[in-house]
Amino acid sequence: MKTLVIEVGGLFSSLCARGVEKQLRALPGVTRAEVSYATGTATLAYDETATDLKAIKAVVQACGYHCAGESVPAHLCHPEDPPADAAVATAGAVAHAGHAPAAHVGHAKPAAPAAPAKAPAAAHAAHARDEMAHEMGHGAGMDMAGMARDMRNRFIVAFVFAVPVFLYASVMTQFLQLQPPFGLEMSKFLFVLATGAILYPSWPFVVAAWRAVRNGVANMAVLVVLSVGTGYLFSVAATFLFEGEQFYEASSVLLVFILLGHWLEMRARAGASDAIRALMDLAPPMATVVRDGREVEVPTADVVKGDIVLIRPGNKVPVDGEVIEGKSTVDESMLTGESMPVGKAPGDTVIGATINKSGSFRYRATKVGADTALAQIVKLVQEAQNSKAPAQRLADRASQWLVLAAIVIGLITFAAWFWWSGQTLLFALTLTITVFVIACPDALGLATPMAIRIGTGRGAQNGILIKNATALENATRLDVIVFDKTGTLTLGQPEVVALAAAPGAAEDELLALAGAVEKHSEHPLAQAILKHAGGLARETATAFTNIEGQGARADVGGRAVLVGNRRLMDAEKVDMAGLEAKSAEMQGAGRTVVHVARGGRLVGLIAIADAVRPTSAATVKALQERGVQVAMLTGDNRATAERIARELGIDIVLADVLPGQKADEVKKLQQQGKKVGMVGDGVNDAPALTQAEVGFAIGAGTDVAMESADVVLMKSDPRDVVGAVELSRATLRKMKQNLFWAVGYNVIAFPLAAGVFYPLLLSPEIAALAMSGSSLIVAVNALMLKRTQLAGLK
Repeated sequence: MKTLVIEVGGLFSSLCARGVEKQLRALPGVTRAEVSYATGTATLAYDETATDLKAIKAVVQACGYHCAGESVPAHLCHPEDPPADAAVATAGAVAHAGHAPAAHVGHAKPAAPAAPAKAPAAAHAAHARDEMAHEMGHGAGMDMAGMARDMRNRFIVAFVFAVPVFLYASVMTQFLQLQPPFGLEMSKFLFVLATGAILYPSWPFVVAAWRAVRNGVANMAVLVVLSVGTGYLFSVAATFLFEGEQFYEASSVLLVFILLGHWLEMRARAGASDAIRALMDLAPPMATVVRDGREVEVPTADVVKGDIVLIRPGNKVPVDGEVIEGKSTVDESMLTGESMPVGKAPGDTVIGATINKSGSFRYRATKVGADTALAQIVKLVQEAQNSKAPAQRLADRASQWLVLAAIVIGLITFAAWFWWSGQTLLFALTLTITVFVIACPDALGLATPMAIRIGTGRGAQNGILIKNATALENATRLDVIVFDKTGTLTLGQPEVVALAAAPGAAEDELLALAGAVEKHSEHPLAQAILKHAGGLARETATAFTNIEGQGARADVGGRAVLVGNRRLMDAEKVDMAGLEAKSAEMQGAGRTVVHVARGGRLVGLIAIADAVRPTSAATVKALQERGVQVAMLTGDNRATAERIARELGIDIVLADVLPGQKADEVKKLQQQGKKVGMVGDGVNDAPALTQAEVGFAIGAGTDVAMESADVVLMKSDPRDVVGAVELSRATLRKMKQNLFWAVGYNVIAFPLAAGVFYPLLLSPEIAALAMSGSSLIVAVNALMLKRTQLAGLK
């Protein structure tokens, strides 16, 4: 099963996306299809043995939209973009024409081998039809910014023609005493102006309406075509075929307001893409690699695994790899959100798209193209933005019914006012057009995806990768968050946490002696002591001997030095210098105690433990302030676990838990009626991450843990759990606000437009402004999430 994110260009509304989704799901082998109007992309999961990207592109093009293939970071990958399968495109076109059911799209066989030349010709013809269809609308493959510019240009054209229509056709004529030029009749002159104001500017709506109907949905473009088209065509008929009222003014001015609203909405939608667009453009276009002993510059997409890459000060790292020569510091903030540059030396890993600050180094490429961290992050964020929360699925269905409701209510309005009430044709038709135009399915369709797009994008900028909309929604409902102790609340590596020097000895002397002996050891405890000793002056140790299970012995300055546990001290009959009680106290607190003795007398004690992360206590407190309980899960004994829990202020302690029992502990909490989040980093955390309502994986952990989790914390900082919860709550608030506005608007708009509150009436122009304004308010409200101050986020 393969998961792919592809570009779908030319989507005009949320219901356009629903139509494409419907056709893609009918393609054999496709198990999941989520098309997002807000992002202009689609996430697909499909069986590679049953279908391929050629067939998928063909279905998108058969729906009337542009597909530029796989959506991947610029410069980093060669996107998969094969030509569309002409046979599938033809089958799709036939299905849309009504000659074959939609479910059979993709079943058509490829051209027979006997006529191989036909397949390229058919593909070219299908491509030409796609180009032509889009040139009639917004233009093939146009992005959101391009569509916004195109909509602006059409608005300007409509406005230029609509102004004279308004002046000549309205009551202004009585005051200005305007007369048509060239001796034309007023009606024919208005026809010429209105045609200029309507035909070219409205064409994207006509194309979008045709695509939608062909794909089995009715969208906002259908309502625009009905409202503007009804007024315009009736006026044309009244000009050339019979005497009657004319609606040139209403239709022209109405379209101006619709275009203005859509232009502003598209600008807002383009602004929602900032985060993902910034990620897509992070990778440098070129990389300097060493091939055949020479430095050569190649496109980043052409770097292969195993290449030696040269990085100079100020360069961007092109792909992921391992440093083999040189030292430097690297700014990783653009990917992880970590503000401080990170030191790099031989053996350290570097991440593509990060920036080298100082120093030069060479590294071996270990992950290239789609396997790099940047490509995986982009794909994860795209999939999250395309995923649909339960509320959005309901809103999508409601949007479809809203369009049908507008058409039915519009026809009932006309019948009620013209035939039943006896009002004039002008009055009844004006109210009907008002009903058509005031319905706003786009506000419903945009309510949740815009908020999700901004929320997941902002999370990615802060090193918080939320994989799907359901996780975002579930994170707001958590009652308890379980932290696996090692590697999440603690650093996951031994560290010196306390020193106790014997009477007459100093701490520096204690560390220097221990460091001199441990310099010869590779044991993790030895490395912790050496790290803590730092640059202390040390004598050279000789005659080093490792004592299995007890410690080590060496000669320092001509005297025997012992470094090890209490058993070693007892075996060598070392004078404990009155520190027996201190040693027992340290061990009782769950710490490993290293004893250091010289010449048969104890010099001091070094307590080593898995050190608590500096931000752990603040994280626990912040979650509790937000009404979330915190539990700590560990394999340590209860005494050790409770000591750490007291230090951090944790509510629930789950101690003596074996690796295979972690998921069971999560399940027990769930059986108490709690919504549980799980934070972990290891392979043995994966079942518990999957069992929890929301799994949080620490970014420095294993690939298995990150694959099982719903949220990945790139900085390996538990404080980001607070940021993820805060972001999820803020995003859900925006979703609810948008849905409340979209539903409330339509509930009030229909009776007002239909004349239920007569004599309080709305003109079609005001209705158009209200309709466009409704979508704009939803988009701008979602964009405000970018500026919202949230704990733990920049």
